[in-house]
Amino acid sequence: MIEQLTDMPEGTIGFRASGDVTREEYRDVLEPAMREAVEAGEIRLMFVVASDFERFKLGALAEDTKTGIQLGIGHHSAWKRCAIVTDIEWMQHATNLFAWMAPGELQVFGLDAEADARAWVAG
Repeated sequence: MIEQLTDMPEGTIGFRASGDVTREEYRDVLEPAMREAVEAGEIRLMFVVASDFERFKLGALAEDTKTGIQLGIGHHSAWKRCAIVTDIEWMQHATNLFAWMAPGELQVFGLDAEADARAWVAG
């Protein structure tokens, strides 16, 4: 499941993923907020991956690829900061390994540092 976080600092967007994330959730929850941020000219994103996260279903991965091309590559300069917040070790390592490919600044935080991630994304 993916849900939009409503208590984010002004000018930022946030999401929490848990369990299985489906194509429909990705398309209906994440994409509209990201498109709105692109249209505003700036993406400052916090993505929390809960400890009970299982996987992105195949359809969600396809949506992520499509969105990455359209909003990532197509609007590279709009990306300012992205925080990945998780305690899932493989995800922390993979994010750090591929951070050089991400547009804008990317930083990984543990779940116990979610407040720090919010402040960093807004900064």
